[in-house]
Amino acid sequence: MDSTHKYRLRVEICIGTIIDVHKSVNNPYGNDDFLSQFEKLKEAVDNMDMTQVSEGDVLMVEQATNALLGEFRSIYETGDYGPVYEKLKH
Repeated sequence: MDSTHKYRLRVEICIGTIIDVHKSVNNPYGNDDFLSQFEKLKEAVDNMDMTQVSEGDVLMVEQATNALLGEFRSIYETGDYGPVYEKLKH
């Protein structure tokens, strides 16, 4: 797998994770604008020329994603929300 494909995959996983976490905590009156912005970002990444992206760029996206997930940590530690992903059954 070449580096451009790896970069795209890593960025897509970050965006997908943010979307999934947001959906799991979103209430019926939640901020749909937030979610739609990340959906648009996901589409933009599909059309992005990844040859212009560096390892440092991808690391910044991953660090920002980790920081955002850190903000959600306290919400999940209270036990008010279940897991974002269901456990796989083998």
